[in-house]
Amino acid sequence: MNVEVSSRVQTIAMTLAAVQPKLTFEEYIDICDQRDERYELVHGNLIKMTPPTVLHYRIAKLLEQMFDQLIAAEIGAEAWETFREAGQRTEDDSSRLPDLAIVARDEADKLLRQTAVFQSPSLIVVEIVSPSSATEDYDAKLKEYQVLGIKEYWIVDPEGLGAAKYIGFPKAPTITVYRLEAGQYKGQRFRGRDRIVSPKFGVLELTVEQIVRGKK
Repeated sequence: MNVEVSSRVQTIAMTLAAVQPKLTFEEYIDICDQRDERYELVHGNLIKMTPPTVLHYRIAKLLEQMFDQLIAAEIGAEAWETFREAGQRTEDDSSRLPDLAIVARDEADKLLRQTAVFQSPSLIVVEIVSPSSATEDYDAKLKEYQVLGIKEYWIVDPEGLGAAKYIGFPKAPTITVYRLEAGQYKGQRFRGRDRIVSPKFGVLELTVEQIVRGKK
């Protein structure tokens, strides 16, 4: 075997070794049960999630507290509750880990001793944009949540990382709230001292400035 052919054979062998088999949703759940790392399942591919920053955690905590108060006051804590980083199945072979989700309590009760991946659509999901997630949050996840029928999708972009077509120009910290209308998302952008308008909860007390710094 000449050097050129040998090199090609080695390249093909390395490529085949790198190809991972597609996973089913059930196999994904088994992996989640057995490992401490956090993964999403995207069209059968296992994607390891990057650990969040402290600011990311603070934003998620602030929004969780706000949603818990709104749920108790307006729609009933006996029916809905807020979870951080619980799974949301979006397709037969895809499951995401939104930073926040308002989920049905009756489904949560059925998962008490199981991996927290919800198969019915959440009431609201929130994604907090990081450098590694911007494209997914504004494109792929938006499409998946839209098809799934999640009525309200928030994208919290504390550093203005989204493309100008999503957050406008000049780029700045932005929160975009998508409302599902006739099967399509319609987005509304908020910046600076804007108070968020939620299709479910109306005008909220928190401003964009407060949310993106993670404190009132």
